Amino acid sequence: MKMKSQATMICCLMFFLSTECSHYRSKIHIKAGDKLQRPEEKPKSGRIQDKCHGPCISSSNCSQPCAKDFHGEIGFTCNQKEWQKSTETCTSLSVEKLFQDSSVESRLSVAAPSIPLHVLDFRAPETIESVAQGIRKNCPLDYACIIDVVKSSETTSGNIAFIVELLKNISTDLSDNVTQEKMKSYNQVANHILDAAAVSNWAFIPNKNASSDLLQSVNLFARQLHIHNKSENIANELFIQTKGFHLNHSTSEKSFDFSMSMNSTAEDISGMVQIPQQELRKLWPNASQAISIAFPTLGSILREAHSQNVSLPRRVNGLVLSVVLPERLQEIVLTFEKINKTRHARAQCVGWHSKKRRWDEKACKMMQDVRNEVKCRCNYTSAVMSFSILMSPTLKTDKVLDYITCIGLSISILSLVLCLIIEATVWSRVVVTDISYMRHVSIVNIAVSLLTANVCFIIGSNFHNFIIGSNFHNEVQDYNVCVAMTFFSHFFYLSLFFWMLFKALLIIYGILVIFRRMMKSRMMVIGFAIGYGCPLIIAVTTVAITEPEKGYVRPEACWLTWVSTKALLAFAIPALGIVAVNLIVVLVVAVNTQRPSLGSSKSQDVAIIMRITKNVAILTPMLGLTWGFGIATLLEDTPLTFHIIFASLNAFQGFFILLFGTIMDHKIRDALRMRMSSLQGRSRAAENASLSPTNGPKLMNRQG
Repeated sequence: MKMKSQATMICCLMFFLSTECSHYRSKIHIKAGDKLQRPEEKPKSGRIQDKCHGPCISSSNCSQPCAKDFHGEIGFTCNQKEWQKSTETCTSLSVEKLFQDSSVESRLSVAAPSIPLHVLDFRAPETIESVAQGIRKNCPLDYACIIDVVKSSETTSGNIAFIVELLKNISTDLSDNVTQEKMKSYNQVANHILDAAAVSNWAFIPNKNASSDLLQSVNLFARQLHIHNKSENIANELFIQTKGFHLNHSTSEKSFDFSMSMNSTAEDISGMVQIPQQELRKLWPNASQAISIAFPTLGSILREAHSQNVSLPRRVNGLVLSVVLPERLQEIVLTFEKINKTRHARAQCVGWHSKKRRWDEKACKMMQDVRNEVKCRCNYTSAVMSFSILMSPTLKTDKVLDYITCIGLSISILSLVLCLIIEATVWSRVVVTDISYMRHVSIVNIAVSLLTANVCFIIGSNFHNFIIGSNFHNEVQDYNVCVAMTFFSHFFYLSLFFWMLFKALLIIYGILVIFRRMMKSRMMVIGFAIGYGCPLIIAVTTVAITEPEKGYVRPEACWLTWVSTKALLAFAIPALGIVAVNLIVVLVVAVNTQRPSLGSSKSQDVAIIMRITKNVAILTPMLGLTWGFGIATLLEDTPLTFHIIFASLNAFQGFFILLFGTIMDHKIRDALRMRMSSLQGRSRAAENASLSPTNGPKLMNRQG
């Protein structure tokens, strides 16, 4: 066996010192137009063309040759009458160049100490069939023979694509015995194309899955790594770091800590992978190992294979952390420092699904989201080994909004309770007709729906904060309670809008229908069918469709999710549709209020304008038109002013209902005045009766 290995090394050395060169056949797969340049080929052009010549017709394409010593071409697309770069396959690398440019000393660095000089000869080497065979012949122990060639190459899109395919070949054909030395060389090659200066060139690679292929190749190679000592730092490059350690079932909680920079000027961004002790107890008694890899720039490179359920774009806001764990371990805890801390944008914990080539929000659950960092609990599988956080571009929070919401909801709840008390007090005096009866029925149910919805919303918010602080000790029960709170909030907020719709229909009914009137009992049936029946159908259907896939509530709050199943549409579409209908009703009321007459004076015109303004002001909060401002908050980069206006109008909606629906109604004020007068009259009568002389003996007898 020893003589056989020595003979192999001798053959390698004979190849190294040979004066003849052979052309190697590459195993790297490049699309048509990306063929590697042979030494005898001449470049098509001595410089890079920055644009195409000739007319620029919309959606037309053209190509230009690469610079001298590069093979491939640059593709351009006509966009808005200008040629814009779309693809680039310029490469200066080839399989031949990987091995022919290495010096004799570097080739002998590993084998020479163990081989006598007299055994070296100059016979021609065998033809290398692939990259793997070339590495086995030249640098079988540490892949060092390709590092200098790779590092000296420019990070053009074509060279990046070549190196990605190179790493894929190594992960596929040379992962049978991965040592720490091989992992270091592998990381050095990957670090070259992950450099911050190379990030922009990834966009022009024709293969849009190149970034996903790179991540999968690194994870596959790391899975075969064998750690021989207890050292954690295996490879420490600027843009890729690999750490690992031994563990067993009796090991206490273990963690990997990373601190890396996005570029030379940015501050370091940290990340941490924790393996909980309860997971480590699942291991067999024999020793195992855990490996973690951190990427600071890969998040801006990864491209998703988008499906209809994925919103575009989704920006990564932290390190990308990969893990390689024993099979029995399935759950890890990750902490990410946010890259973008300027806005209070909420984060979403995700895992990269290597088969679907996209971020999977079901792989992780949010544990904590504060200003600077996010804590996630993720499920580790063979298909999901890499994790990060995504930044929501549309969800903004601010202390001002928090204060407005808290204060507004408190005032609204008190106002709605007072509104219901007033309605109960004056009920018999104001419901004198069928129309007035149904109008007050709708006001009462609007108040009840909004009051209940606000209470459920507050309970759901506080409950979610509580379960985050308790680290999900009883996860199934906590999730079920969160689903229940979301369902009731969804149902009663929809009831609010549908009762507002019924009130709008009553207004139209009162304006247009004069002679024929509907029976009160029939109007009651229609009102409750619209006000509670329609919301119940929508809410139950939404739960039935989305909850089997755990896609009803969002992970960071007890409310309808948007990313995975678009369950939020079950609230947004009915609400905005009713707002649009009610807006038409307000316009009809405004037109009907304006009744100009011939020879009307300016004072009469002013009175008409004031009457229209008053009606619109009363109907706007009563019919939920303030929710129309929510459309602006759904747009990206909406100014904070719109969020403040929307939060203010809707947090104080209960107060507006009390003010415009109850206090400003002169019939209710008259009824309250009469009620107070009658109460005062009764108290005075009782007082006079108690002070009457005829009651004196009776009082004396009672006291006696």
